[in-house]
Amino acid sequence: MKKNVLVAQSGGPTAVINGTLRGIVEMCKAMPDHFGVVYAGFHGIEGVLKEELIDLSSQPDEEIALLSTTPAAGAIGTCRYKLEPHQQEDFERVIEVLKAHEIGYFFYIGGNDSMDTAHKIAVLAHERGLDLIATGGPKTIDNDVGDSERKLIDHTPGYGSVARYWALNVQNANCENEGSCPPDPVLVMQVMGRKIGYIPAAARLGDPQRELPLQIYMPEAGLNLPAMADLVNDELRRSKRVIVVVSEGFDVGSVGERHDSFGHIQYASSQTSVAQEVVNYLNSVGLTARGKARGQIAGVDQRTNMGYASTVDMEESYKLGQKAVEIALKDGNGYMSTILREPGLIYNVRYDKVPLELVANSERSFPKEWISESGVDVTDDFIAYAMPLIGLSHPSVPLVNGLQRFARIERTFAPQKLSAYVPQELR
Repeated sequence: MKKNVLVAQSGGPTAVINGTLRGIVEMCKAMPDHFGVVYAGFHGIEGVLKEELIDLSSQPDEEIALLSTTPAAGAIGTCRYKLEPHQQEDFERVIEVLKAHEIGYFFYIGGNDSMDTAHKIAVLAHERGLDLIATGGPKTIDNDVGDSERKLIDHTPGYGSVARYWALNVQNANCENEGSCPPDPVLVMQVMGRKIGYIPAAARLGDPQRELPLQIYMPEAGLNLPAMADLVNDELRRSKRVIVVVSEGFDVGSVGERHDSFGHIQYASSQTSVAQEVVNYLNSVGLTARGKARGQIAGVDQRTNMGYASTVDMEESYKLGQKAVEIALKDGNGYMSTILREPGLIYNVRYDKVPLELVANSERSFPKEWISESGVDVTDDFIAYAMPLIGLSHPSVPLVNGLQRFARIERTFAPQKLSAYVPQELR
């Protein structure tokens, strides 16, 4: 007997998160003998708890197809709600909703915390004897899901696009900086990346031959502000200017940070910024060139701008969604679809599976061997790893009257069968 499907998203969105969603939906709709109605939890697991389920099966095929060029999570929404062990009422509610809507397949798209949620639901379903298969679909711009050796997953959808964003933006920033007379001696560019250096490292992809006065400050390098000032002034003596790419997780002391419900620092809502603290410090200690340091901070644009998306990232996110459905059918409960790199000089990948328990709450680190001796650059091995992920061309984004045409997912909700419910952590 075929069962209904429930798909949801969690955590910070990416430019290609909806590609995975599209892969799941189209794969399920192509096999009506195996899958019934495909629902989406509106705003992730919160929508599941509230029994707010969007009917995706009723959406026009052309709108589902447009998900691949629709960034962020506006199609079905996302959330930062985590199911903790003490939230037993929430777990009971999830089971009630799954039973009420005859859900046999649950797909959760997200990062390490989201894989933890998917894993908990997979375990709970097994313990209760529920006929449910829970499968994860990876996403995160931080590229921090899995293991540092990249044996569980080589890279996550979302990273290739944010890497391309910074490769191109470093090029553009350099053109502006170099063309000014006199140039700003120090341009500080703050990038996302709380604990891991994959995003700031991508700045080097915009200058793989190391022709620019570019310095990259990653959390793993262990540098501080005095060390930065010395390194910056050394470069100013050589080049008269320097572009400083700094992770939002670089240690400058307190920035009045706030945390989300996952416990992650939300730098965008902090009282000040890492870039501003760096600018203030460099200007206070003095520069060995005429002028002052100035900074710029990219916001969520770096993870949602479809114009900068990587075509490789778009294709891989879609195929990982398809693979998640194949895993659910062939392998059963408790896996995440994954992407692994084949050996050889020519970039090639294969799609596989990994147990959710191995990636739930995982947190890889940036390889130390990929950090240069100076501490402010990456090695050629990183460039060889990351360069194929950004693709060779611009994405083709549909336009209508000069404006981007995104998917229009109608808020057609399934009839609610249960009483109203407020998730525990929202009371």
